Formats: sequence, structure tokens, C-alpha cells
Amino acid sequence: MNHHVDDSQGMRSRLQAADPEIAPQERDGAVSASSAAWHDLDTSFEVLMAEIDRAAAELRAKARPPLARTVEVERVAQTTVPSEPRLVPEPACAAAPEGRPADEVEKPAIEIEQPESQSKEEAPPAAPAVRLKSIDADTGPIQAGSGPSVAGVPKPGGKAMPAATAEVFHRRLGPINLADNLSAGIRAVRRNLLVVMCFTLATNVLVLAIPVYLFQISDRVLTSRSTDTLVMLTILIAGAVILNVVLDAIRRFILMRTAVEVAAQLGAPILGAAARASLHSNGREYQTLGDLQQLRSFLVSGTLLSFLDAPLAPLFMLAVFLVHPDLGYIVVVSAILLLVIAFINQKATEGAFHQATNFQSKANLHLDSMSRNSQIINALAMIPEAVRIWGQDTAGSLKAQVVAQDRNVISASVSRAVRLLAQVAMLGWGAYLSLEGQITGGMVIAASIIAGRALAPVEGAIEGWHQFINTRAAYQRIASLLRASPLNFERLKLPKPQGRLDVERLLFVPQGTKRVVLNGITFSLAPGESLAVIGDSGAGKTTMGKMLVGSILPTSGNVRLDLMDLRNWDQRQFGENIGYLPQDVQLFPGTIKANIGRMRDDASDEDVYKAAMLADVHELISTFPQGYETTVAGDGSPLSGGQKQRIALARAFFGNPKLVVLDEPNSNLDGAGDAALLRALEHAKREKITVITITQRPSLLNCVDKIMLLSNGTVAMFGVRQDVLRALAPLNAARNNVGQQAAPAAVQQNQQAQAPVQQATVQ
Repeated sequence: MNHHVDDSQGMRSRLQAADPEIAPQERDGAVSASSAAWHDLDTSFEVLMAEIDRAAAELRAKARPPLARTVEVERVAQTTVPSEPRLVPEPACAAAPEGRPADEVEKPAIEIEQPESQSKEEAPPAAPAVRLKSIDADTGPIQAGSGPSVAGVPKPGGKAMPAATAEVFHRRLGPINLADNLSAGIRAVRRNLLVVMCFTLATNVLVLAIPVYLFQISDRVLTSRSTDTLVMLTILIAGAVILNVVLDAIRRFILMRTAVEVAAQLGAPILGAAARASLHSNGREYQTLGDLQQLRSFLVSGTLLSFLDAPLAPLFMLAVFLVHPDLGYIVVVSAILLLVIAFINQKATEGAFHQATNFQSKANLHLDSMSRNSQIINALAMIPEAVRIWGQDTAGSLKAQVVAQDRNVISASVSRAVRLLAQVAMLGWGAYLSLEGQITGGMVIAASIIAGRALAPVEGAIEGWHQFINTRAAYQRIASLLRASPLNFERLKLPKPQGRLDVERLLFVPQGTKRVVLNGITFSLAPGESLAVIGDSGAGKTTMGKMLVGSILPTSGNVRLDLMDLRNWDQRQFGENIGYLPQDVQLFPGTIKANIGRMRDDASDEDVYKAAMLADVHELISTFPQGYETTVAGDGSPLSGGQKQRIALARAFFGNPKLVVLDEPNSNLDGAGDAALLRALEHAKREKITVITITQRPSLLNCVDKIMLLSNGTVAMFGVRQDVLRALAPLNAARNNVGQQAAPAAVQQNQQAQAPVQQATVQ
């Protein structure tokens, strides 16, 4: 009976929730009828409930008007009693934090109160239907048409996905594995080398035509004095020589195209992996492109041909054995001696060549630094010092190369002596065997030529051993860079971020040092909020700004954009949704349009214009003779420092980012530039862009929502702008009083110091 009452009450509540306009008498009648049907037949009850639920859903769909805009979900952490969603108008500018646009005051937002235990979870508010579409990451977002709603779709955990997160997703592409490019390049080299090896076998067989020709002339033509035999042998051998030359040219063509294919396969992956790996080093990974050039040079060098000819040396030794075993033994012993010399040469030169390579890498880094700071070097007359630093590393590289090359030359000379002595031994012993009547004179000459051909590849490999060692080291660096690149790991394509930023216990200690630059940085920003970071020089402001955009990674702690750690965002997607203006502004060689569009070929004129308007630099660009097509050099000329900074500000706002970090954005700006920057920050606030501004000037503090004070790498103060400024007022006043007291003391001390001088002058 109690079960029946509970079911009746539950059904009455469901009917009331279905449509509050249904009369109480109708609900009671439906409950009574259903209660009777419950005792009669459970199946009829279930059918009835299904029909009632369907009818109630239709009534709700007709009665509820579609929302005119996207629902904004705001978490309320300090709430104890759950309640229904209610419309709460945003406060006016006078009551709200300064910097909020006045045209957004009347826009209502739905605020959902939640219990404290559920404050970390987003409630599933009602929202308009959003159609889920898959698009390419390079084509940008598209508008979703009408379709089935994805709001409220249950997640695997049993909770419905809120409509605020039901955005248009990018299509999840296949994993970008740079090691696959390396494997593809290796497969291409192996495939082509297999073909080249077939041609090498043919050319080495055809090389035997010359010794056979000498043997036949010596033993047949000269003894028989037959002109026809001489003509036929000459024609046949000439054809073999021409075919040998053609096949040798073909294999060189194949090797040249193999080198080009390797460069095409590995060039872009190496540059991308080097750019990513340079976040944790001084940029030496960019020199891996030079390693790729070394690899290409080896593929088209004669050293590789010597290595390809070396496996066929036993074929020539077998031919010498067929002439006479004694001559064959002489060749085998000579080959063993050359191999021993090659092994000794490797051990003797490996360390020196490695040392020379390290010194040369350091010299190249100094040379790159000189090219980037050429103006400072010339202005401060630092050319001798810069040349001296570069010369020290270059001298170390040259010294190591001299040591290695000396040892390599000695090994090559000894190997050449062994080869020549082997031919002398063969000729002398062959003459003795000819005197004994065991072989003919033509056989002696042919065996000597074949022996020289068998030992030549070994000698060539020894002479080119330095190039082989450098190429092997270059390949190892390329392989380690591509296989260990963070770009190999697949990342899920997330929805377009809203701009929420969470920083948790951020700690940063630079590699090789024990100095803590940042320690325990923790704060959060809601989408559309703005933050000003202030502090003394060396407090860690710029380092924190680089971490917020992923330029450097923290030693520990997390930086999260829309709850996802930056390291787990797809690199391309993350970069397209943030903006960054570094303290040291650098522009790329190209037009202003290309720089604002981040050098992207698919950057539309509309997006470039929108970014320029958002950064309030369109008027500045319009004053240039070529406008947006003005060409900018690598050093930013013909733009001034302030103009470069404003162009870089437009680049930061390109693509409608949701998070923008500005590091000293007004360090080079004049009064007009400051005013334009303030207008740009107001535009960003209207666009709901989360902005973090690192500044030392108080003018920017009036247009932010929150202020953070950093001191010695820790957060000394963080809060709403008015509260922080109120707390900083006594400190500023005390500092001003100290300065005012120090000034008269300094004047008095100066006067006391000048008094004896004045008295001496009077006397």
C-alpha cells in the first residue's frame, strides 16, 4: 500500500512538472486512473507513462521560447542551498569593476547556484540546440545550421554535457609522428640504394673488360698477329667501357635524386622539431638543418661509392685466385692490412672529430648571436670582443680538425703504400711464376690490374672516413631530434576555448641553476577578465608571461586553459586561440599584412583588417604609402620601435584569440600609442578576451579588472583592482616620503662637501 501511495505521489509530481497549467482535478483523475491500472496491469502503466512523458515534452517545447543568445554559466563556489536558475542583470559600470563596457550592462546572464560539494562541477543549464559539426583545423570555424541538439547529451560519467561547452569541434586528424618521416626517408634511401647496388654490380663486372682486353692482346693477338681478332676485341671492349660509363652515370643520378628526396622528406619535420625543442635550450637544435646538408653531401660523394664498391672486392679477389692462388693470397693479406689500418684510423680520429664538431657548433651559435645583435655590436664598439669569442671556438674546432686530419692523412698514406706494395709484390711474384711457366705475362698484368681494383674501395673508404664519421653523427642527431620530439604525441582536438585561465602552484627553476625564478604562483581568471601584473625588475613577470603562452614549461605546477593543461592542447589549435606580444618585439621579413596574419597563406583580408581594428592600428597602417603591403625587413625597418610594437599587437589579436598576454606593450609607445593601446584593451574586453598585461606604467592599471603584484618570484598581492590599489597606496606614500627625506639629506651632504672647497677658494 505504501508502494502504491509513493507511486501515486511520484506520478502526480511528474504530471505537475510536465505542465504546471494542468488543472489539479485533471491531475488527480489521471493519478486515480493510473493507480487502478497499476494494480491491474504493470504493462499498461508503463505505456501510459511513456505517452504522458512524450506529451509533456511536446508541451514544454511549445511553451518555452528559444533563447536569444548563448547561456553563460558562472560557478558560485560559496553556495549551500541549490536553487533554480535565475536571470541576474550585470551591475552597472559604477557598481562593477572599472573597465567593463557600459553597453554590456543590460545583458542578462544566467547564474546557477550550486551546493558547495558540487562547486567544481558545471551545472547543465538549458540552452539552445547546437549542431555538432566536424571541420578541418585549417579552414576555421563554420556556422552550424539547424539540427539535433547536443545540449544535455549524457557524458560517459552519467552527467549531461552543458550547452555552454557544446561548441563546434575540429576534426581529430591523424597523429603527426615525425619518426614516421624519418622512417620514410630511410626507406627511400634503402630502396634507391638497392637499385644503385644493382648498377654497381654491373659496373664492377664491366670493369673487368680492361684486364681481359690486356690479357687477350698479350696472349692471343700478339702471338697470332690476327688483325680481325684485334678489331673484334676492341669493338667488344669499347662497348663494355661505354656501357660501364652509362651505368655509372645512372647510379650517380639516382644518388643525387635520393639526396633530394631525403631533404624533401626530412626538411620540414626537422625544422618543426627544432623549433619545438628550442624551448628548452639555446636554439642549437636549429643546426640540425646543417646535419641534413651533411647527409645530402655524403649521398652524392665518392666516399659512398667506395663503400658500395667495397662489398664487391671479394669478386675481384676470386678473379685473382683464378689466375693463380699465390697472387690471390697476396691480395687477401693486403686487404686485411687495409682493414686493420681503417679500424685504427677510426679509433684515432673519432674523438678529435667529435671535439671539432662541438667547437664548431658553439662558434655557429656565437655567429648567429652576432647577426641578431649587429646594431648593438657596432654601436658599442664590441666588434673585437665578438670576433674574439667566435675565434676562440673556431680555433678549438680547427685545432681538433688538424689533429684528426693528420691522423687520417697518415692512415691514408699507409694504406696507399700497402696497396702499391701489394701490386709490386704481385708483379714481381707473377714474373717469377711466369718464368717458372705457371702463368703467362698477360695473366700477370691482368692480375695486377684486378688486384688494384679490389683494394681501391678500401683505400677510398679510409680517405673518406672523416666524412663518414661526420655523416653518421649528423644522422644520429637528426634521428634523436625527430624521435624524441613532443610533436609525436597525439592531442585531442578540443572545442574553441572560452578564455578561462587557471594557474596552479607554478614553480620554475632554470636548467643548470638553483635559483628559483617563480615559486608557488596560483591564480584564476574567468573568461573576459583582464589582469595587470606589476612588480620590480627581476620579479619573474616576463617568465610567467612566457609560461602562460607555453613558450617555456614550468619545473612543476600547471597552467590550464579551460581546465586543460597547456601541454595537453594540440599545439596548432592552442596557438590559433591565443595571442602574445613579447617584450622584445620581432617581425618577420615580409609585408605588414603577412606579419599581422602570422605568415599564414590562408589568412583572409577580413581577419587581418579585424585584427588591425581590434588593436587600433588601422589608422597607423593607413599612413604608410603602401598600406598593408608595406614590406618590413628582418630588423623591422622602415618601422620605428613603437610602430613595430603596435603591428605586433595586431598580430597578437589576429584570429579572434581568447587569451592574450602582453609583455610591456607600451614600452616604446608615445602618447598617441598609449591612447590606442587603451582603446585596444577596451575592444578586447568587449570581445570577451582574457588579457594579461605585464606593465610598469600606472596608466594601464585603470582598464583592468584585477592586479597582481609579484615580488621575488612570489605573489605578494592579488585581487580586484580597487582593493589592490587601496592596499598599495600606503606603500607608495611611504616610498615617496623616504625619497623626499633622502633628497634634502643629499643636498645638505653636497653642501658640506663643497664648503671646504669654497673656503680654500676665498683664501
